Amino acid sequence: MASILGAGTACAKDFVIHAGKLIDGVSATPRTNVSIIVKDDRITGVQSGFVTPAGAEVIDLSGETVLPGFIDMHDHPSSNGDRRPLNRFVQTEGDAVIAAVGSARREVETGFTTVRDAGSGPLTLPAVNRAIAAGSIVGPRYWPALEPLGPTGGHGDRLNGLRPDISIAGRDAGIVDSPEEGRMKVREHHRRGAKVIKIMPSGGVGSIGDDPNHMTMTYDEMKAIVDAAHELGMKVLAHAHGKKAIDTAVKAGVDSIDHGTYSDAESYKLMKEHGTFLVPTLLVADAIYQNAVKSPETLPPTVAEKAIAVTPTMIGNAGRAYKAGVKIALGTDQGALSGRNKAEEFALLVKAGLPPIEAIFTGTRNAAELLGDSENVGSVQTGRFADIVAVKGDPLADITVLQQVDFVMKNGEVLKQNGTMLR
Repeated sequence: MASILGAGTACAKDFVIHAGKLIDGVSATPRTNVSIIVKDDRITGVQSGFVTPAGAEVIDLSGETVLPGFIDMHDHPSSNGDRRPLNRFVQTEGDAVIAAVGSARREVETGFTTVRDAGSGPLTLPAVNRAIAAGSIVGPRYWPALEPLGPTGGHGDRLNGLRPDISIAGRDAGIVDSPEEGRMKVREHHRRGAKVIKIMPSGGVGSIGDDPNHMTMTYDEMKAIVDAAHELGMKVLAHAHGKKAIDTAVKAGVDSIDHGTYSDAESYKLMKEHGTFLVPTLLVADAIYQNAVKSPETLPPTVAEKAIAVTPTMIGNAGRAYKAGVKIALGTDQGALSGRNKAEEFALLVKAGLPPIEAIFTGTRNAAELLGDSENVGSVQTGRFADIVAVKGDPLADITVLQQVDFVMKNGEVLKQNGTMLR
């Protein structure tokens, strides 16, 4: 599948990057003293030794570790990180756009050059993508999902916990209560600019009144959505916590299980058989747990109790899934304005039991494979987009150095250098 709004920056030109150490997203063994040749928005060569092609500007990263631009496979760019229930009544799509513009810049600042949206409003992300492509604002390459699809009373139902006589405009855009509605909503989302579909087959943690263990969509509903999306070239991610919802969604053909809290050995076996990825979302688990413990009054009713119960299981599940051979892709479930550095997800994955190089792969080559765009992103190879980051230090010795990105290039344009954003 072609990458979304991948090319077309007016600032791109010819560069050669002298990388002291290169983790290329292909090999588990880093290379030393490598030249990465960039023409316009693409990498045109990766050579041993430091070379300087005629006409190329040298970027000296000989004292740093160079990696592919990071990829977040579960993000909420239009969220400002404020979970107070009142926001459902005072914030509009306009507020979401403002948050997304700020988030887009922060994504790049922390090294994330490609991001899969896991749920946003009807207009926000397509508009932000257009502005990024036009050069009006700085941001990553977004893959919009628009409104998540789920049932009445499910995790995505915006009426949960409200008086029954209240209505919310636009709420029906994400409600699916039959296979027929599922197919129709996929086609509508595609028409409106979605590049990926998100479904909600289980209850959630951050919503009012529903139970993460409950399966809230039928197999037939999930299968209809998956089939319609795949026919249109779109992948499907499933928000799923409970085992029954996880196993059923895998059988229905979803491309990733996001969260996957109560997976077990049978779930891992199914995921391996179907090639289904797990996106563990450990950063949001840690963030909402800290919120629940320290400031439960800022969360909607029932959320704090669920967060305290679910979070430890989510972290343990990531390690067990990796050891069972399930493919893992990085997802933070945090808008970049949440107050946490999104690259903390790498360290949390290492804490869960992944070796540092495997944690790095979750946010580079694995994520690109799940996205269906490995020919463009996720690695430093000839022909890929020139999405490149660099850090001071060795992330294989200390994974936390990924939280201090010193250099960012996206589409051949230098957006951050010497720790400073350039525009």
